Amino acid sequence: MSESNRTLLTIGVFILTIVVAVLLYVAGLIDWTLIVPVVFLLTGLWLLALGAIRMSKPVKYERSPFSTMALGLVAIAVGGAWFLFSFNWLYSLVVILLVVAALAIAAALQRK
Repeated sequence: MSESNRTLLTIGVFILTIVVAVLLYVAGLIDWTLIVPVVFLLTGLWLLALGAIRMSKPVKYERSPFSTMALGLVAIAVGGAWFLFSFNWLYSLVVILLVVAALAIAAALQRK
């Protein structure tokens, strides 16, 4: 899959995540203040999937699949921490620290 197709696919998935977040708000499942965290969460999931797609055919001068997946985990952590902040700020801290620890372990164990 060429990079331009991935970019177009990513734009389409991002717009779809916004639609899903707005539909969750309209359905009354989330408050309006949680639309952005849900978009972060869903976009992070897409970045994880995109990193897995990139693993099959890495390109020499392109972002590595590991960094794409790390960016996805950071987006999930930010969205999850923002979402959990409405319940208790300690949950947000736990989510951020777990993701930082997971990324540090994964980076240390990554083979060159």
